[in-house]
Parts: sequence; C-alpha cells; structure tokens
Amino acid sequence: MSRAARAGLASEAAIDSAAMEIVSDFGPEGSTDASLSSVVRNLVGSEILRMASEVRALIASGVAVCNLTVGDFDPAQFPIPELLRDGTREALARGETNYPPSDGLAVLREAIVRFVAREQGLRYPVDSVLVASGARPLIYGVFRATVEPDDVVLYSVPSWNNNHYAHLSGARGVELQVHETSNFFPTAAQIHPHLATARLLLLNSPLNPTGTVIGRDALAEIATLVVEENLRREASGRRALFLLFDQVYGMLTFHGALHITPVELAPEIAPYTILLDAISKSFAATGLRVGWGLMPPALRRRTADLIGHVGAWAPRAEQLATAALLDAPEVYRPWLAAMKEQLKRRLDLLFDGLMEMKRRGLPVDAIEPQGAIYLSAHLPLVGRTWKGEPIRTNEQIRRLLLIEAGFAAVPFQAFGLTEETGWFRLSVGAVSPEEIARVLPRLEAVLRAAGC
Repeated sequence: MSRAARAGLASEAAIDSAAMEIVSDFGPEGSTDASLSSVVRNLVGSEILRMASEVRALIASGVAVCNLTVGDFDPAQFPIPELLRDGTREALARGETNYPPSDGLAVLREAIVRFVAREQGLRYPVDSVLVASGARPLIYGVFRATVEPDDVVLYSVPSWNNNHYAHLSGARGVELQVHETSNFFPTAAQIHPHLATARLLLLNSPLNPTGTVIGRDALAEIATLVVEENLRREASGRRALFLLFDQVYGMLTFHGALHITPVELAPEIAPYTILLDAISKSFAATGLRVGWGLMPPALRRRTADLIGHVGAWAPRAEQLATAALLDAPEVYRPWLAAMKEQLKRRLDLLFDGLMEMKRRGLPVDAIEPQGAIYLSAHLPLVGRTWKGEPIRTNEQIRRLLLIEAGFAAVPFQAFGLTEETGWFRLSVGAVSPEEIARVLPRLEAVLRAAGC
C-alpha cells in the first residue's frame, strides 16, 4: 500500500474516531428532550405511520398481507391523469423550477375559480383562492390564522388529525364522540351547546376515516347554527366563528351519495367558511402536493403570509400542470369516472365479503360505501378469546388480524375514538381486487377461531 493510501486510511480513521466522540457527547438518546419545546415534547406521532411500519416489516419477512391501512394510492393501480403527468414533465423541461408566488400561480388560482364554478356551482373571486403544498399546510395555516392559545376548536371523533392541529396551535379541542347512528357525523344538537365558546368548527365530508358522507339536512342545520351564531357575534362585536370544511374526497362518492358544501346550502355562511380541496385524492396525486383553499379574502391574505414564511407553497411545475388539468373537463371527467369504478369495485368486494360473513352468522358489519377510499368495518372481538387470552382492545384485534390473517386495518382509536367498539378503517387505494379476494377467507378463519 502506498504512503498516500496509508495516510488516507489514517485520516478516515481519525475522522471516524472524532465523529464517535461527538456522538458520545450528545449523551443517551432522549436526554435532550427537556431542552425542547413543550409543543414537540408532547406531540404524539402518527399512529398510522407506526402501524404502516409494522406492516412493511411483515411484508419484507415474506408474510402475505393485504394492506388496508394506508390512505394513499398505489401508482401501479391508480396512475395519475396523463395530462397531469405530462404537463409536469413538460413544465420542468421548460425550466419552470423557480419559486412560485407564495399564494399560488395566477393561472392556477384562476383555473380553480372556473373548476369550482363548473363542478359545484360556487362563484368565488380569485382573491379568495390560496394554493399550498396540499391541504395539510392549509389546515395548519387556518388554525394559526384564526385560533389564539386556549381558544376552543370543535370537532368530532373519529376524524383525521384534528387533535394534532389543535395541539400544535395551542387550542383547546372539544371532541364530540359520534357513532354509526349519525353516519359518524356530529349533529346540530351535539354542536349547539359549544358554539358560543368555539372559534373554529371542523367538518370533513366524505369523511376520513369512515368513508361516509354528511347528509344534506344535517349539514344545513349545522350551517344555520353557524350563521346565527355569527350574527349574534357581529351584534356584540365578538370575533367570528369559522367553519373549516375539508372536501378533499368530495369528487369520490358512490352508491348515490351526494357531496354538497355548506356554502351551497346557505350562501350567507361564505364569509365564515373555508373550503379545502386538493388533487391528492380526487386525482390520485398524493405526492405532487397541490392543494387549495377558498376563504374570505382577508383571511386568505394573512394565511398566505404564514404559508410564505414556512415555504409551504406547491411546486411550480405541478401548479402549471394542475391548472391545465382543471381546465380540461373533457379529460378529467372520464378519467375520474374510471377511477371511481375501480375504487367502488374494491370497496364493494370488502363490503360484500363482510356482509356474506354476517349472513353466515359471524358478528361483523360494515357501512355500505358512500365516499372517499375507505370502508367502515365493525369487527367486535372485544370479550372473545384467542388461544386462551382475553381480547380487551381494538389494538389487540388489529394485531391479531394482522399477524394471523395478514389483514392490515386501522382501528378508529387512531382517529381519536376512545370506545373499544371494534370499528376499523379499511383503505383500498393500495390493494388489488385479487388481494382482497385472497384475504377474506383468512379473515373469516381467524374470526371463527376466536369464537365468533
């Protein structure tokens, strides 16, 4: 070995040794927690990501798993529209790689106005449209723009991530436990006692995790309450109550379910309403990160300032491609119809399979698919036993079905529900019909072995 090579090895060894000394100076893992903010110290990580990691490990070990946990799409089964794919590629080739405006490219904001008018009959000014990197930063931005520490935010459970956003903003979350009897939506009667103290009311339809759609009459009652509460606040000079209405699954409905917005039912609610949407679900484009909000212009401008400070704008090339897609109904409507048919096929396979088990005497149930990419499945094994051990929690049910049947589902506890009633979210965006057909007999075998 040459002198230079030996010197090089010695140099690398010295660097490795120095690095080890630096790492050892950090102390044991977790010892710095006390130095971090209370917000991050008390932040709960994603329960679904934890479950997904366990599923990936099982699959890597060779276990056959039907992965119904992930709220995403397998691109091999649900590719994005060609116009969106090719438009992004062409924009990149043209050099559209620099910063976009922090509130979104004008061409996209204008296309969103036309899209919303065409598909929902709502006419918003361009100044009401805010574009960001998906719906998540918009939700966080609205929380921070409307909520002061200790303000009340009102939401139902099960629902997606509202508890985490309330924590991040220092808000006081008031959780309304909902059940299948109300299609897993809060009722006006549940909301009414809390409206006088609430700053933000959150609704999502079609709902993640249940796949259910709020009814027209139920939504109209809630919209009326919000309008009446704000009229009282205006008369007394109090700050407004805002309604954040998340409709990212709004174009994915099935079996006659209709998606409708509160603004369609009560136009006078518009000054207090934020409508959220994105290409992530309706166009299977979760990784392209383009979302938008429709909101009062004053709120849009301040939320845009916040989005700008954290750099949560959507990528420029994807914005241009999205604008072209939203202006091409002759392209996206047939694409969407085909996608919905594929989703419906998978959801119906699961629903029909569970209903057949129910007809054969197993104590299972499900809600017929209404919207989104989710099925609500009732697998009430609490009180049963497995190999002599009692089953007491949904988490035990989840692990049992995963390990013994390769049936990977998410309990409603991951969405804030506290009751151990056996309700689970089944997501079909990343599984094939063949995988569903193979897992149903395995699921039935485990249910029967558990004494069902």
